[in-house]
Amino acid sequence: MKTQHFAWPNGQAVAVWAVAAWALGCGAPGAAGQGRQAPGHPIGKISTQGDLIVMTLDEGALGRANLFDLGGRTVRFAPEANGYRVENLPLRWDPQFGTEMSESQATLHNFAFPFSGRQWNSLSVGVTGSISFGAPGGRGGRGGRGGGVSVDRFAQLQEAARTLINTVPAICVFFKPRMSGVRYLKELGDRVVITWDLTEPVGGIQDFTWTPTVNRFQAILRKDGSIEMSYQQVAAKDAIVGVYPLVAAGAEKEIAAVARKGNPAAAANLDIRKIGLSAIDGIFLRVTLETRGPVLPQGDAGLAGIVYRVSLGGRGHPDAVWTIRGGGGGRAGRGAPRYTAFGPGVSPAVTVSGNRISIEGALPAGFDEGDRIAVSAAATGAGAPETAAEAAEIVKLVGIRSPELHLSAVKRENGPFPVAYEAFHYLALPNPRDLACTVIKALGDKFDFLVYYSDFRVDNQEAGTPSNGPLGSTGPPVTGIGAEQRGLESYCSQGRFQWQFIQPVYVGSNQMQERPPQGITDSNTHNIVTYAHQLGERTPDGRIPPYDYAMSQIGHELGHRWSAFVSAKVGGETIPLGPTHWARGLQAPAPFPYQRPTEASAMGGGVWQDNYDGTFTQLDDDYYVPATGYSYLDLYLMGLISPSEVPDFFILRNLVPAGRDRNGHPIFKADRTKVTIQDVIAAEGARLPDVDHAQKKFNTGMVVVVEHGNKPGKALIERTNGVRDRWIDYWQTVTGHRASMTAVPR
Repeated sequence: MKTQHFAWPNGQAVAVWAVAAWALGCGAPGAAGQGRQAPGHPIGKISTQGDLIVMTLDEGALGRANLFDLGGRTVRFAPEANGYRVENLPLRWDPQFGTEMSESQATLHNFAFPFSGRQWNSLSVGVTGSISFGAPGGRGGRGGRGGGVSVDRFAQLQEAARTLINTVPAICVFFKPRMSGVRYLKELGDRVVITWDLTEPVGGIQDFTWTPTVNRFQAILRKDGSIEMSYQQVAAKDAIVGVYPLVAAGAEKEIAAVARKGNPAAAANLDIRKIGLSAIDGIFLRVTLETRGPVLPQGDAGLAGIVYRVSLGGRGHPDAVWTIRGGGGGRAGRGAPRYTAFGPGVSPAVTVSGNRISIEGALPAGFDEGDRIAVSAAATGAGAPETAAEAAEIVKLVGIRSPELHLSAVKRENGPFPVAYEAFHYLALPNPRDLACTVIKALGDKFDFLVYYSDFRVDNQEAGTPSNGPLGSTGPPVTGIGAEQRGLESYCSQGRFQWQFIQPVYVGSNQMQERPPQGITDSNTHNIVTYAHQLGERTPDGRIPPYDYAMSQIGHELGHRWSAFVSAKVGGETIPLGPTHWARGLQAPAPFPYQRPTEASAMGGGVWQDNYDGTFTQLDDDYYVPATGYSYLDLYLMGLISPSEVPDFFILRNLVPAGRDRNGHPIFKADRTKVTIQDVIAAEGARLPDVDHAQKKFNTGMVVVVEHGNKPGKALIERTNGVRDRWIDYWQTVTGHRASMTAVPR
């Protein structure tokens, strides 16, 4: 079982303890390579204010933000030799945009644009502010139907900017995932002008604004290969800006070779005797570990559980760790075992040759040519203690420079640069185990759940948060739910702590508002304002109940402590009912709805009407807006109802749209398979402790997080208290008062 993070099908992020060693498929922040949990440690000071926990972060605990500062300016990239000269200029703006683009692909008729060692007469213009060249690729390739480039959905921009290098020839004019709007193109004899007029995401639970924002910027690609990026009006503060030609000459120059005494008692393949550092093409750092004996090759069954760690640090630099982990290959952990690398800026590819294992990547943030850094390494095998790293060796970085620039200050004479970019971003995401340890070490192991809210933003494109945890309990470990307790010590828990948000939710985001602003309308069923009239009918003042978005988030994420990991064994076939969210076709009505007569589970699935003609009408969908309750199956897995209280249900497979009914509900053709709770028990075993012995009283720690030297503002305190009050009411309502929730820090 490993910590993994997954995406809600319609835009929501969660993280789960996975039953199998699933490979990452949706790029949640910080998720890569968390299979071997490093213990958390406190990163701030804890106090209390009423019923809230106040976490004041240590100085620099989440690094520093680097917000966009090129508004009203033009950045020019002029080709020279094997790179670009870069300069910051007064705004140059062409007010004649040309024709609106109806699709991402564009063909040039008057000239071919020279870039990345080739002449291009076509390009892909991404709706999220980027341009790519050539055939679509994987990560870093074309941005799907939106064109341009793409990154993992939850990638931190600070890290994503480095991982774009050498993935696809690309230009990031103002690359910010989830933007939308229009693009214009105008081709002249010696240049092509591309203009974007975009907004950040609007109105949803994962958004930061209820109304559209203005982001108007432009790129001019000239026949001579020069590129101008201009920013007339930009509301957003985080994006990737720069040029990414492919750099693949492979020229290698040794930087240092650090000899080590090693550990004769360790296995030969884990006894590191030398650390080699070299520069590749002047912008990549290659690290090669040489061991006493042959490194297990890719595909060897024995490499599962092997971990090699390289630490890069030094005075004035943040510590950066590059890790190589052996495990199952392919999606869902199936396939031949293989090594994968993860860490700031590192490529996932690992090379093994004899007694050497190598990884490479761009220099981590804060490192550059001429810096003196400390280098050390350690290794461990499955079930074995990690070999202690010897004293770090000080190495001077020579012949390698960071491709990340400060574009507001760069001068033409500083170049040329083979790759040049700047990542504009908010504070780094915290390590979730550090968050838990900060609270638990200060206040004790008295929390089942922890949720975090802040008055600052973190480097995530979505306002919500994934979740994870060790699945602790107040009694014996819970079994029969498709996930097992593990890693309590990593969260500094003696046994109780169960689940948490992995990052703080920003107080200014939509989901931290009591209600949407007055006067907003929307027909999108994933926007809470669509339900304003329906929900207002149940309140004295006719308004949407307070903090509905917050209840959607907290109810869904903390519901992942139990759901949705189980399968059912039906007629000899094992049918997954999830994983991680109930399948869209699962019949999952809520017996104790939160606010509407018909609600599907907060964990997915739907409410389906069988039309007895091979079609089924979807009365409520698998998205969790507005906030909804839990299904019978959820409540069984939570230990709140017995198996006999779970009515038979079904799962629809091979869904095919077949129109809508007169009330607008979608109709599907599908294959119906009956499922009983005994089918689930046949696949997973009985839920233990059973309903008569399961935990019924829970406590949530409501944590407000502030930066070093700050105090929580009025809005943060008031809104978190508002969420707290609604959460206690929500929990009692959707569990049918079969469980209680407190939210006290003492």
